[in-house]
Amino acid sequence: MTLWLTRDDLGAAAHAATGLLLVSPDMSSAVPLDPRDHALTAQALREAGVGERDRVVVALAQPAGALWTAAAADMAGAAADVGPRGRMRLHHALTALRATTLVITPTGAMDFLARLHLEFLLDPLDLGLRNIVLTGEIASKRTMSHLADEFESRVTEVFAGPFTGGALAWRTSEADPLTPLADGVLGLASLTKDDAPDPAAGLAELVVTPPPGDAVLRTGLVARLGGPLGIPAPAHTVGDHVLVRGVWLALPRIEKALSKIDGVAGWDLAISRQGTLDAAVLTVTFSRASLVANPMWKSRIRQAVQALTPISIDVEIAQDVSETCAPGTVNDLRGHHLGRDRALIT
Repeated sequence: MTLWLTRDDLGAAAHAATGLLLVSPDMSSAVPLDPRDHALTAQALREAGVGERDRVVVALAQPAGALWTAAAADMAGAAADVGPRGRMRLHHALTALRATTLVITPTGAMDFLARLHLEFLLDPLDLGLRNIVLTGEIASKRTMSHLADEFESRVTEVFAGPFTGGALAWRTSEADPLTPLADGVLGLASLTKDDAPDPAAGLAELVVTPPPGDAVLRTGLVARLGGPLGIPAPAHTVGDHVLVRGVWLALPRIEKALSKIDGVAGWDLAISRQGTLDAAVLTVTFSRASLVANPMWKSRIRQAVQALTPISIDVEIAQDVSETCAPGTVNDLRGHHLGRDRALIT
């Protein structure tokens, strides 16, 4: 019997998982390293044009950063993991290492480009990048073509498994479907039942099938059907985890943390991408007016949120109070997150 698992299932089974475990930043999932992760990630780099004479810099969050760097080191001339933060530091690393390939999130690449032009007053062409590999996020429209023009580089988008960060499929154009790196590793499923999607539904969830094939992992990433034949790239997310700046944020953990703070009646998480990067703002509603202007309570909330995730989340306090408690809500202004309950998505 095939098991259908979500990220929450993987987190609940962490205490019994064995082997080298790849753990998400917020500990919402722990997955044993699959030997295919390393091999398929190296293959994705080859498909992106990376060869033995290339020098690769990886600017991804963990656990993806370590996996991509190890895979690159096996098939390129050199590889370095510099992490996702610090654009000036990234520029220095690319220059000092004489990198020819950059592996980065789509918003990270666009933010880096904007900083080069507006803040550092540097020419992107001076870096001499031959290849840019984008992974870990839902890219904004025309990101691939814009980066290709600005850096005069080959740009490849790689779909990576959200649990390990390992590569599963790739494409070289925004208009193309994904090309799986191996048979049977990536598929589509219905949002509402453990089965193949109905083409008339219009939406399907991307699923991963790890060996030995007795389990299907729901990724929380959703694609729109009806385009070219093949597996479409994801355009949305669904479920209790939201993708922000290449990191999955667990909504139940926000609920649990805020439930321990006296006076919290509700919260709203707003996510936007007005510039190059995602921005997250958590607005908390109190049940008592005396807490609205209390700096200690706001500090407690900020510290509780900071303990959950490496993502920077601004905290604001609603000026109106509510005597009744209400469930937390998500307002994704990017249009990415469809909702927490798969059964309610139409």
